[in-house]
Amino acid sequence: MQSVRQIAEEIVAREGGFVNDPDDPGGATNFGVTIHTMRRLGLDLNRDGRVTVADVRTLTRDRAIVIFEKHYFEKPLIARLPDVLHATVFDMYVNAGSNAIKILQRLLRDMGHSLSVDGALGPQTIGAAQTAFMAAPDHLADAYGIARRNYYLRIADRRVASRKYARTRAGRKGGWIRRAEEFISERYHLTDRQFQERVASWG
Repeated sequence: MQSVRQIAEEIVAREGGFVNDPDDPGGATNFGVTIHTMRRLGLDLNRDGRVTVADVRTLTRDRAIVIFEKHYFEKPLIARLPDVLHATVFDMYVNAGSNAIKILQRLLRDMGHSLSVDGALGPQTIGAAQTAFMAAPDHLADAYGIARRNYYLRIADRRVASRKYARTRAGRKGGWIRRAEEFISERYHLTDRQFQERVASWG
């Protein structure tokens, strides 16, 4: 089983370096850490009294890893989930914040558990996840990954500017979809034809 540090290192590698895409609501980002996160944490790295794009550029890989471990794994209580969910929920929390937990909560509700969809890991959600894992230990991570993939696709359905993250210019799976499928057994990956049928309405 991977350690939290190993998972965080993989997330940073997956996120890459500095990006400032105007179509990304996250704004300027470095190693997956957004300017909004840095402002929330008060990371004025150049000590000029403001947290700006310059601070985002200054962020180091090692510091990003520590931020993820503390604020995206430990603080949200992801460690209390079944081990099979650690990597995928942690990765999704970095990518989408509390929506990572809402995806899990909706999945657990679909599985028959009664709980609120509030984006916070409390006793009910943690207990329901443990029960679901005991009932289907070989399928829970796949079910979450599929729900995650569907979440990305629904965003792209609604927001034209986000479609470039879900589909490449060549019409193949984009970064969002490939990222979700890294945590799904290969037998549940969309084939090229299935993917093209799913996104055909995008034009």
